[in-house]
Amino acid sequence: MTPTESQVLEAFRRPPNTLIDVGHSRLAYRRFGRGPDVLFVHGWPLHSATFRRLVPLLAGELTCHVFDLPGTGQTQWQADAPIDFASHAATTRRLLDALGLERVALLAHDSGGTVARLLAAEDPRVAALVLGNTELPGHKPWLVDFYVRALRLPGGTAMLRTLMRSGAVRRSFLGFGGCFTDPAFVDGDFREHFVDPWLASPEVAEGQIRVLRSIDWTFVDRLSEIHARIGVPVRLIWGTDDPFFPIERARRMLDQFGGRADLQEIPGAKLFAHEDHPREFAAHAKAFLLDALARDRAGSQTAQERALD
Repeated sequence: MTPTESQVLEAFRRPPNTLIDVGHSRLAYRRFGRGPDVLFVHGWPLHSATFRRLVPLLAGELTCHVFDLPGTGQTQWQADAPIDFASHAATTRRLLDALGLERVALLAHDSGGTVARLLAAEDPRVAALVLGNTELPGHKPWLVDFYVRALRLPGGTAMLRTLMRSGAVRRSFLGFGGCFTDPAFVDGDFREHFVDPWLASPEVAEGQIRVLRSIDWTFVDRLSEIHARIGVPVRLIWGTDDPFFPIERARRMLDQFGGRADLQEIPGAKLFAHEDHPREFAAHAKAFLLDALARDRAGSQTAQERALD
C-alpha cells in the first residue's frame, strides 16, 4: 500500500526501520513503497526526512530507500567516522552492499548530489541519476563559504547556534530565507526535523558542523571530471530562483555528462525546491526514473538473451 504523507511524516518521528552497520557508523534506514529501487541521498544541513513529501508521491511505483548519512539524523556514528564527500560515497556503497541492491537509481539534493555523482561515476550498480539543486564546478556560494570559514574559528559553532535561535535570522538570507519560496516554511515541520534538534543537542550540532567543515572547494571544482565518467541518464531538477546554485550554471553543466542529461525547471523555487514544491519535483523525477529504469531492465534482458545465444 502506498503510504500517505501523514504516515511518512509519522515514520520519520519514530526510530528508523533498522540501523545498518557500515563499520564506523550505524546508518538509520527506512524503506517505503514497491517497484524499481531508488536510493535517496540528502544534503546539508539535512537528513533523510527532507524527502518526507517526495516519498508519498513516488512510493506507489518505486521502492524508496532513505537513510541518514554519518553525522546526521538518527544515524549512530563514531567520533572518528569519516565525514567528507568521498567518504560519504564509500559509505553509501557499503549501504548498497548491505541492502543487496544490484541495480538502483539515485535521487539526490544539495551536497548529497555530489556524493551521488561520485557513486554514479564509480559504481556499476547505478542505473540513473536525479539531481536537485546541488554543487556546481567552479562555483562557490559566498554564504556557504562564510559559514565554512566561521565554523573553523574559535567560538564559531556557538555563534552559529545562537544566530539560529532567532526566528528572524532563520527566515532571513543568513538562515534559510534563500532556501524556500516562502520563508515561513522554515517554521513548519522543517523546524521540527532540522532546526530544533540542531539547537537542542550539541552532538547533533557537532555532526552537522563537521559535515560543513569538511567541504573542499577544490574537489567541487573537479566535478566536471567526475561528470564525464557518468554514462547513465541524468536529470537535473532545479529551482529557477536558487541564489546558491544559479540555474544558468546548471544549464552549462549538462554538456559535461558522459551520457544523456536534461534539465527541468521549477519556476520560482529556490534551493530546497523538493521541500516546498514537492509535486512539481516528484512529477519531473517520477517520469524520468520510470523511463530510465524500464530502459535499463530492457537493456539487461537483451544482453542476457544475447549471452545465451
